[in-house]
Amino acid sequence: MTEIRIYIINVSILKLTWLILFFTLLHIPNLSFAQLFTYPKENPVELGKVKWLRNYDDAVRASMDKKIPVFILFQEVPGCGNCTKFGNGILSHPLIVEAIETYFVPLCIYNNQKGHDKKVLEKFNEPSWNNPVIRVINQDGKDLVIRQTDFRSVAATIITLQKAISASGKEVPEYLKLLLEETEAREKCNKEEVYFSMYCFWTGEKEISGLPGIIGTEAGYMLGKEVVKVTYNSDKTSFSDIFTKSKKMGCADEVYGSISNDNNIVTKPAGAYKKDSEDKYYLSKSIYKVIPMTDLQKTKVNRALGTDQDPKCFLSFRQLSLINDPKINKSQIAQNIEKVWWKM
Repeated sequence: MTEIRIYIINVSILKLTWLILFFTLLHIPNLSFAQLFTYPKENPVELGKVKWLRNYDDAVRASMDKKIPVFILFQEVPGCGNCTKFGNGILSHPLIVEAIETYFVPLCIYNNQKGHDKKVLEKFNEPSWNNPVIRVINQDGKDLVIRQTDFRSVAATIITLQKAISASGKEVPEYLKLLLEETEAREKCNKEEVYFSMYCFWTGEKEISGLPGIIGTEAGYMLGKEVVKVTYNSDKTSFSDIFTKSKKMGCADEVYGSISNDNNIVTKPAGAYKKDSEDKYYLSKSIYKVIPMTDLQKTKVNRALGTDQDPKCFLSFRQLSLINDPKINKSQIAQNIEKVWWKM
């Protein structure tokens, strides 16, 4: 015991953090540390990157053992363009894959096969040769949430996941909430952009990102001035509200962009814009820079670090596990998580 105590005392803070994270990961339901970043290479394109079970009885037994629901995908394999899009897109997003594999027992039933698949299809009265359908059931085979038939919307799948997680008695992770927030803004075409000039864009990026409805900030230059490109959800906030609050913080000396408003706020035409090489300054100086993130995650983590808050709540367990990996040392701030995750 004495030797163990001496070892722990001499372990560096970074290694101790890694050990804590390691054992935390091992206790997450339905999550094996060895499987964090791998996906079945033999998966048909219609199934995306999720590790699916293919037998209903096996899935129910796993559900009872792990005390988590079964996430059923009724899918056409080989399938039409809608099926392959669903697999290559929604079912390949790293954070969606993680949510499915962490909070559920994933089960795929082919809707165009005989035998076991057909029996399960009939059990749930699902049509054959159909577009993708999602159902989440408990150990008794009862639906936890409304059957999802929308295979085009990423937001629809995230909403199903969130409702099912809540219905199972667990708390929806923050990373999934953020993903829904920015996905809905994109799908509903509610994303708006405006540029604010100020004395220090790193400060402006940090402060403005704390306002409600902000889904992205970026430090850059325009017309010889430091500016922050602000992306916001016009369904959640307004330009005038962002301007008023930013002005009070000293982060809106001038406004650039094509913004319509009724408050007589002077806006100037936007010029050529160039992103700063140290965009997300606080994030770029931290150990979190090696983690691929969504745009909103980057904005939230950067602000948390700039205000001495803990950014871990905005990240998934698989994202956090990248910290201190000696093979991962390159900044991912400029990268798109969907494009680089499975290559890492």
